[in-house]
Amino acid sequence: MLASASPSITIDPHALRDRLERGELTTVLDVRPAAERAEWYIPGSVHVDAYADLQAGHALALDAWSAPPGHTVVTVCGAGKTSLVAALQLRAQGIDAMSLAGGMAAWTFAWNTADVPLPAARCRMVQVRRIGKGCLSYMAGSESEAVVVDPALDPEVYERLAQGRGWVIRHVFDTHIHADHLSRARVLAERQSAVLHLPQQQRATFPYEPVRDGDRVRFGASAIEALRVPGHTPESTCYLADSRALMTGDTLFLRSVGRPDLHGRPEELAAHARSLYRSLQRLGRLPPDTIVLPGHTDEPLSFDGRPFAARLDAVREQIEWLQLSEKTFVDVIRTRIPPTPANHRVIVRLNEHGLLPGGDAGILEAGANRCAVR
Repeated sequence: MLASASPSITIDPHALRDRLERGELTTVLDVRPAAERAEWYIPGSVHVDAYADLQAGHALALDAWSAPPGHTVVTVCGAGKTSLVAALQLRAQGIDAMSLAGGMAAWTFAWNTADVPLPAARCRMVQVRRIGKGCLSYMAGSESEAVVVDPALDPEVYERLAQGRGWVIRHVFDTHIHADHLSRARVLAERQSAVLHLPQQQRATFPYEPVRDGDRVRFGASAIEALRVPGHTPESTCYLADSRALMTGDTLFLRSVGRPDLHGRPEELAAHARSLYRSLQRLGRLPPDTIVLPGHTDEPLSFDGRPFAARLDAVREQIEWLQLSEKTFVDVIRTRIPPTPANHRVIVRLNEHGLLPGGDAGILEAGANRCAVR
């Protein structure tokens, strides 16, 4: 049993994000099956696995759940249909309730930002967080010039952020050919007449400026240095800004490392894992106070404005795998490979051609990023 939506009973993802950021009295009620929620969820949400009962039209599916006094309840499901039934049931109980329009497929584009403190650096760094999926991208500005690394959101997001800070985007980088989300790097660079930088490789079929190990790209009074780190993909490259901030893409996370299996044959896994090990050892030799800025978060970020970042020495302590021998590291990696990201072959093909699909990209990109092994 499904209901038709009306403007008064739905809320769009941006409006929900704004409510949560402002700290308004809001309870997000996730009614999806437990397995779907385990993939990804809205930070701070509560869960009631009422999906089957709501789908079956049970009028008392949420009768045992109590809303906090004074809160507006926003119900959530996968696509915004079953959550609408839930919102109507809650309203029948006298609860102020709305349904998230488009569900988690629409929430995948929700985003916010956090400033990254970089003492002694010449640039200012902004972490742009696609909280609906866990993708992290970066904008660094020095004087009037800016660079963007791994843009995963609509180009207008980065354009507005740059304009608000008095920056002009001069360079756009990708750390590698992504498998879990669509890159917006080519489109952003074209819109801004910026230089598009990709690691040197033979996969991308569109024009770009190749980046090699040790290359430095200047912007304002700052510079970004490229560090080639094969393993997650053969071309994976980290970018070190002002010798302080290390944007690691999918090679090194704060609590895990990148998976080495998405861009090769199964029999090549051990060789790619060895490459990843050597790349991680190289990164580990950087100064211990280097700030690690990963390309993903492994869980939804809260609305606290704090960057998802850590010093390199803290990351080394957190990830025990970094202390293993190469052989042990490879053996462990081979036993811990997670399921592949949804639609990853289609996403890789689009990214290799620098294309964005027509229609709703949220359906293609929905779900957890799954680029790490833990």
